[in-house]
Amino acid sequence: MFFSSVLSSGQGNLVDATSGFWRGLIGSGRNSTGVRVTPETALGVPMLQNCVTLLAESVAQLPLELYRRQDQGQREAAVNHPLYDVLRYQPNGFQTPFELRECEQLAAGLRGNSYSFIDRRGDGNVAAIWPLQNDKVQVLKGADMLPYYRVNGGEPLPMRMVHHVRWASTNHYVGMSPIELHAESVGMAQAIRQYTGKSFANGVAVSGVIERPREAPAIKDQGTIDRILDQWGAKFGGMDNAKKVAFLQEGMAFKPVSMNHVDAEIVNLLKLTGNDIARIYKIPLPMLNDLEKANYNTIEQLLIQFVVFGLLPWVKRHEQSMMRDFLLPQDRREYFIEFNLSGLLRGDQKSRYEAYAIGRQWGWLSVNDIRRLENMPPVPGGNVYLQPLNMVDAGKGMPDLNNPNVRAQLELQQREIERILAQ
Repeated sequence: MFFSSVLSSGQGNLVDATSGFWRGLIGSGRNSTGVRVTPETALGVPMLQNCVTLLAESVAQLPLELYRRQDQGQREAAVNHPLYDVLRYQPNGFQTPFELRECEQLAAGLRGNSYSFIDRRGDGNVAAIWPLQNDKVQVLKGADMLPYYRVNGGEPLPMRMVHHVRWASTNHYVGMSPIELHAESVGMAQAIRQYTGKSFANGVAVSGVIERPREAPAIKDQGTIDRILDQWGAKFGGMDNAKKVAFLQEGMAFKPVSMNHVDAEIVNLLKLTGNDIARIYKIPLPMLNDLEKANYNTIEQLLIQFVVFGLLPWVKRHEQSMMRDFLLPQDRREYFIEFNLSGLLRGDQKSRYEAYAIGRQWGWLSVNDIRRLENMPPVPGGNVYLQPLNMVDAGKGMPDLNNPNVRAQLELQQREIERILAQ
């Protein structure tokens, strides 16, 4: 199907799935600050931009694989399936897989919904995935209770033609927009930045004042005042003049101007709004370059917290949406789509190798299992799983250590563990 055909005009006898979607789309998310909040203006808030791009880039960089189920719980990459190349190499005519998934997650993170048009082959399998702009798509509910999609006012498309990733929803058809839902917090952050920007543009800030005693005669000549101030600035202003000692006469005194209460409160408000935005996306502050309370001992735990509570729910939404939209009904029992998050949860090198040694020693990891986790090619004979000789039935007793075959097996296990640790 040619992609432009979805833009043709037409009407469908469908019921609109009312959700406040268009209200958030046109940017009517007014709040108590009076600032107009839209997904585009919200991106101007550094903390929010950091949150949504961190999630988008994290989802996009994760390895994505189409697997085929085998006997006894085994699986293999389904390289011969038509969907494999679309997911791994070329989703459409101009985007890379990274770019497509990044755009999908960015739209979902800002607007709560991501839409893509599915171009299918004659046999129903996916030929290409084309991104759709959110403001061009209207979600409708049909008489069969299934969602339909009107793109640019054209003929409604069935759900098999549109890949839809949605955030939490109150009507089950359209995800809520995090920006519209939290317009107060986002609007507060925008308002504070607008206030500080206008203050710098229109306000006056001085580093200090020079005071003369009240009983001293006033200097009425403005030229003399300007000359004194210029000489002071030339001699004591700037980095090169730092720590110089000033000599004042006639009872003069220099008093620096410190930060007032309003300026101090603005700093606190900026931190507060940044914390609120981080809470919206469930991202620990150190992951957003706020290292004020971070330390080396907690960074690894915070990364795991981010993956489990912040990133994993989005990953599951993408996985299950792709399973629903990309795979044909007859293929879903045999094939499945999965992101690989193990790389983000592996920890530091020493901890990984210790975990590999334990897994290898107790028999649930083979050499090739470990090499695959470390992105290394398999080796011949690396699929053997060891079994500790002391793991026997209580009635059979301990193994005979005088038996040369038993001693040889123990030595083999010990050398294998030492070799893994030495890599």
